[in-house]
Amino acid sequence: MKNVIQIDINADVGEGIGNEADLMPYLSSCNIACGGHAGDLASMRAIVKLAIRDKVKIGAHPSFPDKLNFGREIMELSATDLYASLKHQIRSLQAVLQNEGACLNHIKPHGALYNLAAKDEKTARVIIEVINSIASPIKLYASFNSVLAKVAKQAEVEVLFEAFADRNYNEDLSLVSRKNKDAILHEKEAVLNHILNMIKYQKVKSVSGVEVPIKASTICVHGDTDNAIEIVRYLSGNLKKYNIQIQ
Repeated sequence: MKNVIQIDINADVGEGIGNEADLMPYLSSCNIACGGHAGDLASMRAIVKLAIRDKVKIGAHPSFPDKLNFGREIMELSATDLYASLKHQIRSLQAVLQNEGACLNHIKPHGALYNLAAKDEKTARVIIEVINSIASPIKLYASFNSVLAKVAKQAEVEVLFEAFADRNYNEDLSLVSRKNKDAILHEKEAVLNHILNMIKYQKVKSVSGVEVPIKASTICVHGDTDNAIEIVRYLSGNLKKYNIQIQ
């Protein structure tokens, strides 16, 4: 029998799309917006209940506090102010989790914060300080070879390398800007091939055609991709054919 590869499938949820009930059965973890770029206590509570129903691991998806730009623009904040905002967002979700009898599994920064922390050590250190301020051990979802992942490992924070199912990559492993027409993969077959290359061969084909080394133990499907439900359903049914188990 061939060795089975285990992979986590995650999605960013609570961002106003409203498709979480359909997404959850195909996920093994989720990242819940907790008030920075989207989300409030009511949305957090509703989505936590869905995650518990489908036995999906729950993560916080904090952001720059910028609902106007959906957390997709860099904000000039002091380290102190960024720490306070992230701490407040995560605490809000923790309060909901405590009321529902669930626990926090991981942290995944959102949008511009995620991208900035991938290359800026100062921002990365703030995120790690927030994680280390939480009593129980919390995992971090971060991109392979990122500054954030390196700082986390130095601080002995467990990192799951994240790759993106429905996004194209540049040669430096940054994501192709959403402003470009080839930023997003929509065809479910293309998404599957994209993932298989990353999981089985630890490579990703960049938009320039160059294959770049990458490692991934969690794969993100963006909940706001038009056909996100179709994609996760297709992955759930087809990854097992390649001895890849969603867990």
